[in-house]
Amino acid sequence: MIDNMPKVKIGIVAVSRDCFPESLSVNRRKALVEAYKAKYDASEIYECPICIVESEIHMVQALEDIKKAGCNALVVYLGNFGPEISETLLAKHFEGPKMFIAAAEESGDDLVQGRGDAYCGMLNASYNLKLRGVKAYIPEYPVGNAEECADMIHEFVPIAKAIEGLNNLKIISFGPRPLNFLACNAPIQQLYNLGVEIEENSELDLFEAFNKHAGDERIPALVEEMAAELGAGNKKPNVLPKLAQYELTLKDWVEEHRGYRKYVTIAGKCWPAFQTQFGFVPCYVNGRLAAQGIPVSCEVDIYGALSEFIGTVVSGDTVTLLDINNSVPNDMFKSDIEGKFNYTQKDTFMGFHCGNTAAGKLSSCSMKYQLIMARNLPEEVTQGTLEGDIVPGDITFFRLQSTADNKLRAYIAQGEVLPVATRSFGSIGIFAIPEMGRFYRHVLIEKNFPHHGAVAFGHFGKALFEVFKYIGVPVDEIGYNQPAGVRYPTENPWR
Repeated sequence: MIDNMPKVKIGIVAVSRDCFPESLSVNRRKALVEAYKAKYDASEIYECPICIVESEIHMVQALEDIKKAGCNALVVYLGNFGPEISETLLAKHFEGPKMFIAAAEESGDDLVQGRGDAYCGMLNASYNLKLRGVKAYIPEYPVGNAEECADMIHEFVPIAKAIEGLNNLKIISFGPRPLNFLACNAPIQQLYNLGVEIEENSELDLFEAFNKHAGDERIPALVEEMAAELGAGNKKPNVLPKLAQYELTLKDWVEEHRGYRKYVTIAGKCWPAFQTQFGFVPCYVNGRLAAQGIPVSCEVDIYGALSEFIGTVVSGDTVTLLDINNSVPNDMFKSDIEGKFNYTQKDTFMGFHCGNTAAGKLSSCSMKYQLIMARNLPEEVTQGTLEGDIVPGDITFFRLQSTADNKLRAYIAQGEVLPVATRSFGSIGIFAIPEMGRFYRHVLIEKNFPHHGAVAFGHFGKALFEVFKYIGVPVDEIGYNQPAGVRYPTENPWR
């Protein structure tokens, strides 16, 4: 198994203004750490004991200590007002994701020697971070008691993992986008701006590597593993050896090409020449790798792969990449949805891809051939899709994208997959997102997003929003489904 998911160890450094009692920060830091360990995974945090940061010298000592402890994320904890220069220099010189929070006052009976004024200090901290051009995560309400601050740090964990992942990510792509798929072709400059590496290869390179894996001694065992996963859905057993050969090819490529990067995601080619040359379609393998923590996008969708990786890290679970594909027919909506679920027809749509969703995210699955491709090609070279309805439950549909003019944009929409049979083919589900019709028109269409969207299984909009903000997506370029009565800027007020 390839270890491809970021982990974080968060150094908690308390700071103090030298005209305040240092004991305020010491005791509040201890209480914060105890509260976190009582409720969450203690291995996620490290309490910096070496000093309370009151000066630049203390800042250097604390920085060296948390680095030595192996911390790759930082929480600057204002136990009192805090030294605005030293605390922001600490954030500046720490290379990983960072967060600022502040201590609330404990008691109305101790507001003389025991008053810390961190509520005030947070304002100066934020001002100084801006002056120095330092990015930091600040929660919606960043002031709290020990238990509340522990909860804030816990919410920071998936955000920090995503930033850590992006700082150490390589995207491996194979081939140019297929013809008539300009929507998946976006400028890669923003990848470098984000600190992401990209390795672009020809599909001919991939084909050569695949052929070199012919007869690989690991293939039979992997075929058995695939057959066990598919169970009764193993309708095309003859294609499994080729799929196993392909999976091994990709995994070996990842290990041989990751270079100095810790994490990898793949933007893969899947048509039009893939089927005729390889003799199958890669959909099932794409889903299997996604379930193993190596997301693979279809149709060389580089920003789709990037989005999938972020979603995997934030959710800690398998994601998928789907077309925002087709409307739900009138008769189907009336018979299966209307009156049973609190959605209008325009709130619903079908999310679909040929067969790339992992088996664990399908209600049931069958290995099939790719129906669309088989309309023009022999059926036997289009085998390899995993068909089935996507499991019902909460989802987050989202995407990070570079526009044609090289600007970062994103969208996030929370909803659900309905427990309604799709009566269709591929990996597919009936999705319901409140006010989807307006979101579709005034975010997806208006902002020129492509048809691919990443799907995380659960509601993760809050964390994704903070990740996108942290990496530099302008807040007004993060679209979401506005509730009824809140007008989009491009929405006709007399509609």
